Amino acid sequence: MNEIDKALRVLREGGIIVYPTDTLYALGACIGNVDAVEKVYRIKKRPVKFHLPVAVGSLEEIDSIAFMSIAAREIAKKFMPGAITLILEKKERVPEIVAGSKVAVRIPDHPVSLALASTAGPITATSANVHGETPPSDIGAAKKQFGDNVDLYIDGGTVGSVPSTIVDVTGIAPKIIREGAIKKEEII
Repeated sequence: MNEIDKALRVLREGGIIVYPTDTLYALGACIGNVDAVEKVYRIKKRPVKFHLPVAVGSLEEIDSIAFMSIAAREIAKKFMPGAITLILEKKERVPEIVAGSKVAVRIPDHPVSLALASTAGPITATSANVHGETPPSDIGAAKKQFGDNVDLYIDGGTVGSVPSTIVDVTGIAPKIIREGAIKKEEII
């Protein structure tokens, strides 16, 4: 059984994984499994008021969990898969523990995270660090922070150390919330 198959099994059984993305390592759970999502908050020591970003495998999958405006769709087509996260109005399918009225969604440009999100469905994509600590760009740093609290670690080597750019596209004009790997000038 390869690492992707192992990870899919862990996710389907309600487990937690650490997986590589194009930006940083992420802590993953299936968003439809509320118990697993609660574990993500506990492992990260993250207050529940800070909702979790979600990774998906395609634009169609974004449409299944969120409402996309014309501006959001244009940005998504230009930069996804890639180091951009869009804040969108969420659909009922997304549990409240994952997101309030809005959900942060991305399609990572990494073969492992893309395969996982494409096959498992929407998964959490929060950085694999204890809340307030440095997000890891290698698996060793994630293991130091989480130890045995994670069911499976997938080593994808060293990944980029710059987080994704976050753009809120729920208003009239796109608004940069965090400038990361993709610069503001490229988007707006």
